[in-house]
Amino acid sequence: MENIIIQAENFVRQLFETKLSTVNFYHNIEHTQRVVERITQLAEWEGCSDGEKNALQLVAWFHDTGFVEKDEGHEEVSARIAADFLKSNQVSNDEIELIKSLILVSRKESIPNSKLEMITKDADCSHVASDYYFEVSDLLRQEIALKRNTTFTDLEWLEGNKSFFVMQQFYTDSAKLKWQPFKDLNERELDAKIDKIKSKFNSRKRGRGVETMFRVTLKNHIELSAIADTKANILLSVNAIIISVALSNLVPKLDSASNSFLVWPTLIFMVFSVASVVLSVLSTRPNISSVTVTKDMIKNKQTNILFFGNFHKMGLKDFEWGIDYLIDNDDVLYNSLTKDLYYLGLVLERKYRLLRITYTVFMFGIVISALAFITSYYITMNF
Repeated sequence: MENIIIQAENFVRQLFETKLSTVNFYHNIEHTQRVVERITQLAEWEGCSDGEKNALQLVAWFHDTGFVEKDEGHEEVSARIAADFLKSNQVSNDEIELIKSLILVSRKESIPNSKLEMITKDADCSHVASDYYFEVSDLLRQEIALKRNTTFTDLEWLEGNKSFFVMQQFYTDSAKLKWQPFKDLNERELDAKIDKIKSKFNSRKRGRGVETMFRVTLKNHIELSAIADTKANILLSVNAIIISVALSNLVPKLDSASNSFLVWPTLIFMVFSVASVVLSVLSTRPNISSVTVTKDMIKNKQTNILFFGNFHKMGLKDFEWGIDYLIDNDDVLYNSLTKDLYYLGLVLERKYRLLRITYTVFMFGIVISALAFITSYYITMNF
């Protein structure tokens, strides 16, 4: 059997040298050798027999040979290549079937059941507990980028690695005891790299320029809101004076028959003035939310407690907690400022839309009322 293992090593080396893509920076003979070393070590720790050790070494040598044909589903190709080689070397069918099944268990979605399957699975993923993990991870990144014609940012790649760490687990007792601590160390280093990139990204993204942007934009919106209120107050004052003058000077004269021509023009004038007053009031009327803000809403970025209309129903302790939470979480804080800017913009849109309607009504009211006075006076003079 040992002679077959030597032949298998030579076969795989030659196969990779002649048929494996040059962009296989990770899935190559170096990775295969590492898996052979790890599977041999793990088989010894798990007390495997000589026959089991030999079978596991053959699995390690052949488990990635399918990459010479394709990437996706390479395990099936690897099993076929191994079976063809073993048959040509008069290995029994039972041993061939065992080796094929162990190769297939290296698929990501496969869950090992037997001891040999667990050893195979752990050895294939043992790089997560090695001191060269980040080196081989970069090699895999280059391989995937070239084969899929894509690129990864450092953060995207590291977060993908983190997802793999979360899903990957060791199954054998020996791997859990001897390799898990090193895996945990690599995972902590991975988290540190992710946090470092995120902190740089956040400091760059949310620096003084962003704060200035929020400050200037919010100030502009507030000034525009003040201008809208001023315009509405002007219309209110003008129409209030018009209505007062009309009620005190014009309406009492309508009792006289000689002034009957003033009835319709005065009515039209009053209707348009009252409409202008109503629209002016609507444009400045505040709108307060009736929703009670909760801690979960703050955590889930569903509200903005920086606006009094949202937090007025909160208790003091909850409000203090919410402010502290914003201070400790930049993403939630900036999200609240964004919401404040957005909803202030919606309020401004409503104000200016109503103001435009109000000015239009006032303008047409003046014109129509004047025309009504002229027309009515002309008709009265001619009849």
